[in-house]
Amino acid sequence: MVFKTLVFKNCIEKLTQLYLSVLFLVFLIKILIMKSLLFIFTFLLIFSCKNSESKTEDDKKSSTDISAISTKDFREFKVLDSKHINSSDLWMPFNTALESFTESTYENLKPLILEQDIPTLQKHIRDGKLSYENLTKFYLYRIRKFDRENDLSLNSVIALNPNVIEEAKQKDIDLKNKTLKHPIFGMPILLKDNINTSAMSTTAGAVALKDNKTDDAFIVQRLKDRGALILGKANLSEWAYFFCGDCPSGYSAIGGQTLNPYGRKIIDTGGSSSGSGVAVSSNFCVAAVGSETSGSILSPSSQNSIVGLKPTIGLLSRSGIVPISSTLDTPGPMTKNVTDNAIMLEAMFGYDANDFKSIQLKRSLAFDEGFKDFSVKGKRFGAFKRLMEDSLYVRAIEDLKLKGAIIVEIEEEKVELPDFLRLLNLDMKNDLPVYLSASADKSLMVKSVQDVIEFNKKDSVNTMPYGQKLFEGIVADKATDEEFDAIKNTLKTNGKLFFDTPTKAHNLDGFLSINNYHAGFAAVAEYPAITVPMGYNQKGAPRGLTFISEPLSEMELLGWAYDYEQATKKRVAPKNYN
Repeated sequence: MVFKTLVFKNCIEKLTQLYLSVLFLVFLIKILIMKSLLFIFTFLLIFSCKNSESKTEDDKKSSTDISAISTKDFREFKVLDSKHINSSDLWMPFNTALESFTESTYENLKPLILEQDIPTLQKHIRDGKLSYENLTKFYLYRIRKFDRENDLSLNSVIALNPNVIEEAKQKDIDLKNKTLKHPIFGMPILLKDNINTSAMSTTAGAVALKDNKTDDAFIVQRLKDRGALILGKANLSEWAYFFCGDCPSGYSAIGGQTLNPYGRKIIDTGGSSSGSGVAVSSNFCVAAVGSETSGSILSPSSQNSIVGLKPTIGLLSRSGIVPISSTLDTPGPMTKNVTDNAIMLEAMFGYDANDFKSIQLKRSLAFDEGFKDFSVKGKRFGAFKRLMEDSLYVRAIEDLKLKGAIIVEIEEEKVELPDFLRLLNLDMKNDLPVYLSASADKSLMVKSVQDVIEFNKKDSVNTMPYGQKLFEGIVADKATDEEFDAIKNTLKTNGKLFFDTPTKAHNLDGFLSINNYHAGFAAVAEYPAITVPMGYNQKGAPRGLTFISEPLSEMELLGWAYDYEQATKKRVAPKNYN
């Protein structure tokens, strides 16, 4: 019994020791856990603070860095095809008329049309080899064949003019009656879908404007007066790429994701005139009209190996165009070659009393004698040293030298564009309501940027899959009239300094850039620019040589571009769309 008691006592002691040991171990574990948690919390706090600081710096940068709205490199898309374009409805007006336009007819017409300039097309028509009707049907056939709902689809066209075939037939009758007066007569043209025209809605790619029926914009009426055919509307980066902030260029809720014919889902289309660039490059139209605030013609033109002209602000009317900035906006021609670009520019030009920046020119913009008076020979161009790492740029410079151009290598002026995005914010806050009141369908429910934001929130999946960050930034931005004027004045002063300082120092006639690299400075300085195909990089992505010069130098720019184009002939049509 005693033995049992002792054994029991010993067991109790051991259990007690074990219990205390366990308690001590638990205590240690708790201490370690608390320390770990404290460490993790401290780390996260520090990290989040760093992120917050970094974000603040990024936010500061975004207000001065125009790359915040420039071309981005995307490989995956949240949305590819449009949810708002019904193919049956789109093609219903043309089904009967296209029944007789067979694949054989299409193949026979290809050599006459593909990659041909406007003078050549007009000659084929005068010689009886082609008609305006068949030219129009050819483009409609190609759009149906390549643009949507197959493995080659590009999603570049949003809408088609249901009356365009009948209008083309009338042009053939008018031609017989010798009413042809302008080279643009009978040429099927696509308009970026922020440019008002009758017979089709003007949506800016936004669901909120899906039913926006309008009259013709000033430049559209000019085109029609000269006999052009409005073929349809081209897709675009929604709200001219001033909407979502982090979305791919070429995406709109109405039109879906525009894709580059030189590399579908691989090569960026450029924005915001994405559909115009893709459609022209893919031979879906003779030419297209884009619009630019900062790089929105130059970028997609370069990315799709075509010619794009951003004219002096005010040379072409902005009336009837969905705005970003009345300070910087301008439409411009996008074409496969320089000749067509000059024809388009002249066709759209004219003084518009309703546009406060509209310019009255005393000289003609017509190139009646061609481009012989505007060679690069003897002209002095500033070439940016920073860009000399680009082999295509270096090759282009050598080609210009062979033509007699004088190249002066220059450093970029150390000037910034402070509050560039604020300028766009403040302009659009004012300008969009003016458009919606004066130039849009009166039945639209949205009357302001805030109205659009609220409209989109009702069905965010379909209206804003990438968010609406830039629109929210517009509403949040506040400034007095004095502050706004100061922003505009500073930007214009700095933009002019960027170009004028080296111009005076080296007696320059113009500048040589790549794609839209200096579009922001050209925008605020109100300098025109033209980009011309200069080749393709190792990945097959097109690159453009961009000429920039002083205001109202379009004649010279077109002439220089033509001289370079004819000497190099770098454009190659996308191989899968022949």
